[in-house]
Amino acid sequence: MLVVGLTGSIGMGKSTAAARFREHGIEVFDADAEVHRLYAGPLAPDIERAFPGSLTDGKVDRAKLSARLVAEPQGFKRLESIVHPRIREGERRFLQAEHARGASVAVLEVPLLFEAGGYRTVDVRIVVSAPGDIQRRRVLQRPGMTEAKFETVVARQIPEAEKRARADFVVDTAGTVENCNSQIDTIITKLQAIRGDAYERFWRG
Repeated sequence: MLVVGLTGSIGMGKSTAAARFREHGIEVFDADAEVHRLYAGPLAPDIERAFPGSLTDGKVDRAKLSARLVAEPQGFKRLESIVHPRIREGERRFLQAEHARGASVAVLEVPLLFEAGGYRTVDVRIVVSAPGDIQRRRVLQRPGMTEAKFETVVARQIPEAEKRARADFVVDTAGTVENCNSQIDTIITKLQAIRGDAYERFWRG
């Protein structure tokens, strides 16, 4: 089974790309969705201990936590030490389930694939990318997003040029959804000729 890492900075179009993989019957593990699930209960006590006052009704309040991290960026390392091991567990369960059902390709959609080291444990790295002005416009249209939050998120990620250089495939998402989908279709065709060993090396056990 080929393990694909799909990544890109905030507002670059990961969700659009992931949706196209799913339309082809290729399952995608959504790390952001897993974080939401963990914040809704399993990790809430741990995060409250690390960041007091971060909960609302027993769940992590992302707005409160985000405000805390904007004011205290060094807290990201503390948060990652809590969250990343649990994300890794979710990825492993997902890949093992996909392997068991006989899937030939499975995708891990991970925003910090390079930054957190996950790029080492996949066979293929796909980066979705768009010019910075387009990214900024998309992100600032999101409810509750501010310039400060946007800059905090971007500051945690390696430069866009470096991501593109380290990718096996780059998807330009500056255009239409149809154009993005066409690029994904081409990549999926090329993936069929690639043999991977990441699952056996890193995920089977």
